[in-house]
This record gives sequence, structure tokens and C-alpha cells, in this order.
Amino acid sequence: MPIDQPIATQFKKDGTQYAEGYTTPKSMNTVQTCSFAPERVIPIIFLPGIMGSCLRMNAERQTAMKKKNNVAWRPDNKGWAVGMVFTGPSERQLQLDPKTTVVDIYDPKSNPTGNKKESADDRHDNVKVSVDDRVNPIEVTADTPLLCNDPITASPCKTAKQKARERGWGEVFFDSYGDLLNKLEARFNLAYLNGKLNPDWKDIVGVDPAKWELAVGDGLTPLTEDELKQVMTNCWYPVHAFGYNWLQSNGVAAKELATRINKLMDDYKSKHFQCEKVIIVTHSMGGLVGRALCHSAYGDMQDKILGIVHGVMPAIGAAAAYKRMRSGFEGSWLSPVKRVLGNTGPRVTAVLANAPGGLQLLPSKDYGSAWLKIVTKKGKVLKEIWPSLPQQGDPYSEIYTHADKWWGLLREEWINPAGQEDSGLDRTKKYLNAANEFHVAISKTYHPVSFAHYGADAERKAFQTVTWQVDDDFPIDQLDNLQIVEDDEEGEIKLVTQAVYNTLPAGTTQLPVETDMDGRTNVSVPYYTAKILSPSEPGDETVPVHSADHQMQSKDPKLKGIFRQTGYEHQDSYSNKKAVASTLYSIVRIAQQMKWKNPC
Repeated sequence: MPIDQPIATQFKKDGTQYAEGYTTPKSMNTVQTCSFAPERVIPIIFLPGIMGSCLRMNAERQTAMKKKNNVAWRPDNKGWAVGMVFTGPSERQLQLDPKTTVVDIYDPKSNPTGNKKESADDRHDNVKVSVDDRVNPIEVTADTPLLCNDPITASPCKTAKQKARERGWGEVFFDSYGDLLNKLEARFNLAYLNGKLNPDWKDIVGVDPAKWELAVGDGLTPLTEDELKQVMTNCWYPVHAFGYNWLQSNGVAAKELATRINKLMDDYKSKHFQCEKVIIVTHSMGGLVGRALCHSAYGDMQDKILGIVHGVMPAIGAAAAYKRMRSGFEGSWLSPVKRVLGNTGPRVTAVLANAPGGLQLLPSKDYGSAWLKIVTKKGKVLKEIWPSLPQQGDPYSEIYTHADKWWGLLREEWINPAGQEDSGLDRTKKYLNAANEFHVAISKTYHPVSFAHYGADAERKAFQTVTWQVDDDFPIDQLDNLQIVEDDEEGEIKLVTQAVYNTLPAGTTQLPVETDMDGRTNVSVPYYTAKILSPSEPGDETVPVHSADHQMQSKDPKLKGIFRQTGYEHQDSYSNKKAVASTLYSIVRIAQQMKWKNPC
């Protein structure tokens, strides 16, 4: 049986497409085929979640930190990740400074790696291109017309990986998103093989969307092959990934991405393609950026976006952001992932308290009231003396800015461990005010053709509420005046009354002890314990269903389809078959909305 060998599509300077084949011995029995891209193109652009975009620092900060290269955040790099395990709050604050970082974009010409011995391809070696998960992703390529290896005679001669890097695949967390990028590229640009439907599409075509746990979607029926053929005819869908500086405001990110999207569309037009719209696919915080792209005050791109698919978006924030700033990320203390992300409150606060984008993940006013609670060990809620907060639905004024309260979001001494002149509590409060303004601005902003999927799993507990558990003899009449003496930085604190606190030396971080006649040590002052309890509400272990469900309440515009799913954890959501299937289905339904200005 002949071996089908795809030949890469190439472009001349005037945009003309051509291909180069090569001779082989008869014994190889190889059939060389080339597919030229249709004249119409709708780019699919993926936007990752927080910490899902790779960042690099500027030369000044690299020099100051004495780094051999300028990597600020690159989770696919195992050597870098090992280093982050041992990186403390001060170094994290400097390394992940929104004012000194940018997206680590692939650029082999200028090679902005901060290390002459490290090429752009070395830096972006996380990219692997594969057809699907049945094959080794290092060994095969997606072999779509514009994403396969050039013949060795081509000049310049680019590999499929290099072409994928040019599309931004290396500027995102590839271990989490690479499988999705490969699937989107292969499915939408190899939908038909030799005139027949690619068998991989049989898990979508003819399948009832209810199989992927469709919750909202009036009139969403199984996709027919004719419908798929309609959107694929004379149109191709190159898959791009756009990172953004997740430390900066999501509004700033949207403005910068709008510039990149416009340039991308212009680049396709310069090659004589008809490119009028793009499709956006998001993960987590990328959904907030996608909504900001549609807002006139930020990206102002709604007319150029055909539709958006939101994955596991914290539509109105997530209480986990509060919890992590007080006690670090969840998981075993031995977990390397937890230690890379930040296993203690100081390590997380040193970054997020100085990052406008990170603070925009906190629950907004739309989140509602009473999500911060205090209970005794016997389970009694202290609402008679201390009503759960926020009472008036304003977490900014009722929770976030109260650095003087033990239950507040911020511990002032954790904000600026590096001693930066322009950092501190006052600046963080300004960032919180800006977060409030951003939340209000995009509160009702959704693209009119939006789809969403998210975890609504009772077995994947998330923080809809954050609960501090206190001793049964807690002095509730003095609750707001208690002072922290000890903090294990992972969610358990020791408190004393103001009167006792006044007797302790300034800067005390440990309860005083005394030794009795038998040599036993005991704390010499009365104290009380408070600790953050584990999450208890359904979700995906990060975003509670309470926040994701807010998308169901959007009336103008109403989302076209919402999938409330089970079976996956937040960061790995796009590894789940239902999440991927609902995404593929949603993209096709979005593509059906396209009305070309110049019909063929």
C-alpha cells in the first residue's frame, strides 16, 4: 500500500502558494500530496488562564537578579520549575513584577532569551505537534497544509514545530494546553481525508450534545456531516495561541491582544487570504480577557470576533484567590506543583498583591454576600456577633482593604518582602479599586455568540465560601480586635486579645512560653486558634459552580450553549474528553454564523 507523504504549503513574497516535492527510489512506494489552503481563513485563537502564559523579565531585572537567562515564568521548563520550588517571597516579587515582565514570544531573529547561548528554539522547546493522543507527540506532526515539515530543499526550511512556535504555541503552558492545540489544528484542517470524513470527527458528528452534559442550549441539536462540511468548505482554521501578561490588568491584556489580533488578520490578508473574523477559545482567567476584548473600553474587538468558547471561567471571581493569598495553594506540602505555584501565603501574596491581574480573580460584587464565614469547632456560625461577610455585597470595602483585621485578605508584612520603593499596602489598595472598576465594567459583557463549559462536580470541591474555624471558647465579643501572634502561613493562626498583645515585645511572631518545675513548656498567655477549613462546595477544585453558573444568568446576550460537566480538575480541564468535545462542537456552531462580505 502506498505511503501518503504530505508536502508543506509554502508562500512566495507576493502571497502565491506553492509546494516542492522530491524524488525517491521506486522501492519506497511513496505518494507525495500537497493541499493548498482555501482563500478564506478564520483563525482560532486560544487564550490561557492565569500562570498559563510564559513570561520573561527585562534586561535590567535579569542583571539585578543575576540570572543566566531572562525566564520569569515558564512552567514547562523542569529546570526552572525545580528552582521555583526553592524561591522565597522576596525573589518571587522581583521575578514576577508586572512592570518588568512581558510575554515570552518566539522571535528567532532577535532571540530575546537573555542568553546568547540559548536560541529562541531552545527556549520554546516545549512545543510538540501531534495528530492525537494515540501517537507519540514528539515523533509525528499534525501534517495540516500549513503545519508540517518543509522539504529539506526549502529556503528557509522550517519544521512543523517551528511553525507552531510562530503561531504562539510555545508562549503558553504546553503541558496543559498542547493536546487541545493539536486537536483543534488537526480536526479543523484535516476534517476530510481523500474526500471522506475524518473518522476522528465521529465522536462529534451525530452525537447528542447532552452526552457532554449540556445544561443550556435551546435548539442545539446533534451536528450533521452536511453542517460540518458547510463550515469546512473553502475555509481553513489555523490555530494560534496568544499569551498575555497575567500579572497586568486583564483590561491591559485585552488592549495588547487586540493589537496582536489585528496584526494577525493583516498578515493573512497580505498573503491574499480573506480574513474577516477570528474565533476565541479561552481557559479560566483567559475568559475575563476574552470578555474585555469585546468591551469598548478595552479591546473593542467584538465586531472582529465571530464567537467565543469559555472554558472553566471564574465569571465573577473565585474565593480560592482569597484563600491562597492567606495560606498558599492547596495540595500536599510535598507536592512540587504546589511549591512552584506558591505553597504559603507569603509566597502567593508577594506576587498577587503586586499584580493587578491576579487581584481581578477575587470575588466581585456580583459574587454576592456572606462568602467569608467564621464557625466554632462545634459548627456554630457566629452570625449573631459577627455576620458573615460581605454583608452589603461589597468585598472590596468589607474584606479586601481590612489589613488591620486578622480575617482580612492582606497581611501588610507579606506584600513587599523585596523592599521595593513603589510597592506596599497603599498601592495594593489602588489595584483593588481598579479590580472593582474592571469587574463592574465587564459584568454584563459577553460576546453575543458565546458558549461555555465548566466543572460542576460534587466530588471536585471548591471554595464557594471560605470558612475560618475557631475555638469553642473564642472571645467573640472581641473578635475584630484580636491580633495575630503566630501564623503557619498555610491557613492556621494563633490569636491573642489586644490587652495581651500590648504586653508582648514589638514584632513578636511566636507565643511566649514558660517552663514548669518538671521541665515542661507551656504557652504563658491565653491564646486562640483559627484555621481555614477545606473547600466544601461543588466545582472543579478551583472555580466553584456558584461563580461559573453566573454565565447562565446572562440575559443580554444569552449564551448560546452551556455545558455543566463533571470529571475534571480546573487546570487539566482540556484533557477531558467531554470538555474537548463540547469545545469542538461549539466552534462549529460559531463558524456557522459566518457571513462573508465577499461571497464566492
